Amino acid sequence: MLGNRRRSTARLAWILIVGLFLGALFSKLAIAYMPESAARTFLTTSISASLGPLSIDLAAVAFAIGPLTISVNMLSLVGIVLVILVLRSWL
Repeated sequence: MLGNRRRSTARLAWILIVGLFLGALFSKLAIAYMPESAARTFLTTSISASLGPLSIDLAAVAFAIGPLTISVNMLSLVGIVLVILVLRSWL
């Protein structure tokens, strides 16, 4: 039971990562090739959330992570749905 839960969590993480990258690609293509219109504005308007910076200072090692920013728009959601559909058909 525990192994199945880890697999589903890892699968969900990969779906989100690949879907967000695919959605970002769709967004860049839409901005580059779609004419200025209400549809382009609707598809490419994004909501951003950021976290950071997070700095950790240990005795031997110090590093900083961040800021981490996630931008989500309609094309990002389309990318996530496409990845889900492809994985469902393969698995």
